[in-house]
Amino acid sequence: MVEARVQLLQRMPIFGGISTDILEFLLTFCPVVSVAADAFFFREDEQGDSLFVLETGEATVLKSWHGEDHLIQCLRAGDCFGEMAVIDHCPRSASVRAVEDCIAIRISAANLYRVYGRDLKQFVLIQMNMGREVSRRLREANNRLFSAQMKAPVSVCNFRVLLSAKPRDFE
Repeated sequence: MVEARVQLLQRMPIFGGISTDILEFLLTFCPVVSVAADAFFFREDEQGDSLFVLETGEATVLKSWHGEDHLIQCLRAGDCFGEMAVIDHCPRSASVRAVEDCIAIRISAANLYRVYGRDLKQFVLIQMNMGREVSRRLREANNRLFSAQMKAPVSVCNFRVLLSAKPRDFE
């Protein structure tokens, strides 16, 4: 089972380039959690210190607005979520609810810090990879926001056009 989990992590951007022995070391400290359908991994505004790697099942990322939850994203096996709380130690920015029974690996900031004590270079690579993933998601969110402001359909093609546009192109 550990071998399958290591392979799962190695396919993810956050753990890309991380050695097998470091991932095996990390996994010895990380609990596997089961979340039943319709239950929450965590709720918006809760304090968090962990990211999760979805091993099986599907979940949704929800943002509350005027007391109602709104869908932000659908998650499937192999996706990770919650890494912002590991980076900034702030309350959760959204809720994650299981759509069906889920199994996930819970990786806490403290467990990542154990990697720091074992192999500083691998720890730094994980941190850089997390920063890149959060940055990628921020770019995507900026694209959606800008497209909504311009009342344009969201697409990767539009995003590339926007990146190459000059300010006067929008006057």
